[in-house]
Amino acid sequence: MVINYVGLKEISGSLIVLEGVENASYEEVVDIKLENGTFRKGRIVQIEGDKVVIQVFQGTSALSLSNTRVKLKGRPMEISLSPEILGRVFNGSGEPIDNLGKIFPQKRSNINGTPINPISRVYPQNYINTGISSIDVLSTLIRGQKLPIFSGSGMKHNELAVQIARQAKIDEGEKGNLAIVFAAMGVKNDVAEYFRREFDRTGVIERVVMYLNLSNDPVIERILAPRCALTTAEYLAFDLGMHVLVIMSDMTSYAEALREFSSSKGEIPGRKGYPGYLYSDLASLYERAGIVKGKSGSITQLPILTMPNDDITHPIPDLTGYITEGQIVLERSMDRKGYYPSVSILPSLSRLMKDGIGEGFTREDHPELANQLFAAYAKVQDSRALASVIGEEDLSSIDKLYIEFGKAFEKQFINQSFNENRSIEFSLDLGWKLLSILPRHELDRVSSKTLDKFYIEDKEILNRKNKDLLGNSEDNNDQDEDSEELDDDK
Repeated sequence: MVINYVGLKEISGSLIVLEGVENASYEEVVDIKLENGTFRKGRIVQIEGDKVVIQVFQGTSALSLSNTRVKLKGRPMEISLSPEILGRVFNGSGEPIDNLGKIFPQKRSNINGTPINPISRVYPQNYINTGISSIDVLSTLIRGQKLPIFSGSGMKHNELAVQIARQAKIDEGEKGNLAIVFAAMGVKNDVAEYFRREFDRTGVIERVVMYLNLSNDPVIERILAPRCALTTAEYLAFDLGMHVLVIMSDMTSYAEALREFSSSKGEIPGRKGYPGYLYSDLASLYERAGIVKGKSGSITQLPILTMPNDDITHPIPDLTGYITEGQIVLERSMDRKGYYPSVSILPSLSRLMKDGIGEGFTREDHPELANQLFAAYAKVQDSRALASVIGEEDLSSIDKLYIEFGKAFEKQFINQSFNENRSIEFSLDLGWKLLSILPRHELDRVSSKTLDKFYIEDKEILNRKNKDLLGNSEDNNDQDEDSEELDDDK
């Protein structure tokens, strides 16, 4: 028997309170009928005896305490799913907003999902090629991984998200089997339009499902959007056997919506006002990535979050780092220099890349090359720190070579065009060309066998380097000229 409850006990922000309710369930969906005959949706977010707290999706304006009618639906929030969702655009609560009509569902799924049983998980191995050298070589994205991007306000993380969505690909034999689920939370209208226009312009919209929550949309939709996106990804991956890359931007907007929601419920705040359950709430989203035994599909997550005040110790990136398997950090100083993408190499890492690169996956030299590039770039920072104290002119010859390597590495390897799609072979070869700026004996993270095969050794350049290492004063004075010649030789 369906019961209509007439009247409300209380209205507070986006929440309404109803008394005398029986057999209610947490997360249950309700229909709310206003005095003017219009309907709104809501969900039960708190139950205390016969009193329930309901969050209204479209806000509580124009609701009446006396004449509002509430009907419990007896089920959690669900979204319609079918193969035709590819190429479609939805709002944060899963309603189509692309004027192409409603979805005729093959199934309806609870957006809250269910956690993947750890015993049923398959260890992620195969990589996803993003076409971006700094990610593919040094922080490789593995199929089934969750790898967040830590950015800052005003940096080019939106462009990076679009480029990855456009260029991402898997093994050639499965090329047509990669789908993108893109969830944007709390974005401005021009940013949302940018996402839609870029996907449409480049033709990838046919394999993309978009969930757009605008900054002027209800806060509750900001909380629902990533759950709708992940439910869609689970359907595409585990029902249709596709490999799915889920890009969610911006998780900071999601966490701030969660803080606002928690505050309106009167909950005791934790660090910086965020709810004490922020960790478990984020984990309920991030842990929906992975590969399941017996299923041919996979879900890979690439959440993007802007660090408030560029603070990586802020609760949102801090807790995200505990849950996910690495991070890609964007650096503001690199962005100011005009480098794109402004990936900060040293704090970025992919904890699963060691098992998804090398022979049989990318190329046999990939692990050693990545280790050597990390080590060499770390020495670049030491040389730059020393140069800031004593001046670059007084550096040793090898320190000058490291500074030269650092400049070339940032300009040619990290920096690339927004429309440049690099193959993994091109990126690996470029890494070796840059390492060949340094003397062979400095490459102590690479085996002799690998060096014999990939190290580019020009005798003329090598002789000049050896003279420098012997401390020839004349060559030290001509270092700038030699650097220009090295650039020409490369």
